[in-house]
Amino acid sequence: MTSLIPLPSSLEPFLDPYLPSGKDSSSRLNSQWPFITLTYACSLDSRIAIAKGQQTVISHLETKTMTHYIRSKHDAILVGVGTVLADNPGLNCRYQAASKIRPVIIDPSFKTPVVVNGQASRLIRTARDHQGLGPFVVIGPELDLSQSPIREKVDIIQQVGGKVIQLKSYDQDNSNAKHLSWNDILARLKAEGLASVMIEGGAVVINHLLSVRPSLVDSLIITIGPVFLGENGVQVSPYTDLQLTDVEWWKGSRDVVLAARVGIA
Repeated sequence: MTSLIPLPSSLEPFLDPYLPSGKDSSSRLNSQWPFITLTYACSLDSRIAIAKGQQTVISHLETKTMTHYIRSKHDAILVGVGTVLADNPGLNCRYQAASKIRPVIIDPSFKTPVVVNGQASRLIRTARDHQGLGPFVVIGPELDLSQSPIREKVDIIQQVGGKVIQLKSYDQDNSNAKHLSWNDILARLKAEGLASVMIEGGAVVINHLLSVRPSLVDSLIITIGPVFLGENGVQVSPYTDLQLTDVEWWKGSRDVVLAARVGIA
C-alpha cells in the first residue's frame, strides 16, 4: 500500500467549497437524499482504465492524497461491483487516522466477494482490522437472502459491521435494461444516517448516474492525468450533453483537477 504524501496547501481551499460542509451544501444536507460528490480520475481521452477489469493508475501521488482528503469529508464512498471485482479495494480513508468512511457497493446480483485468493477480501479485512467500516451492499429484489451461499456472505458482512440492503424493485430504461433506482438507493442511504456520499466509480455507475439522474450530483471533481489510454480504454461519458457551472481548475505538478457543479438545462 502506497503511503500518502502531504496534501498540497492550495488544494484544501480549492476543494472545500465543493464539499459537503462548503458553500451551498445546506439545502441538500436537509433533503431526502445525501449530498453527492462524484469524483474520479481519467485520461485526456476520458478513459478511467486501459481495459475493462484492469486496474490503471492515472493519478499522481498529490491527487491520490486529494482523494483520501475528499473521503475524509464524507460519510460514505460508493462504487459499483465491477470496481470491487477488478480491484479488490479496501475503500477506507487514510488521510486522518480518526476518519472512517462507509463503503457502499451497488451490486444487483450480489457478486461482491468476501474471500479473494483464499483469504478475506480487502473490504472484509479492512473492517475486521478496524482500519475502516463494514460495507453496505445494495442488492436487487429477486435474491433470496435465506439461501446458501448467499446467507453465508450476508453473515460475514454483518460480522464486520456491514449490512446487505435489498431494494424492492428495479427501474427500466428506454432499452428495457433493469437498473436499481438512484432515488431508492440514495433515499435508503440517507435513512441509514449517511448524509454525504462520495461516488468514485466505476464507468457503469458514473455513466448511468450522469445520464439518468445528473441532478442528484451536487459536486463534480475530476482528476485529469496527462496520458491517453486509447480507444480500447474504458470511457466515461453521459449519453447526452451536460453543462457544468461554477467551474474551477487546479494545476498540480502533473495532473489538473476540475471542480464544478452540474447544470441542468
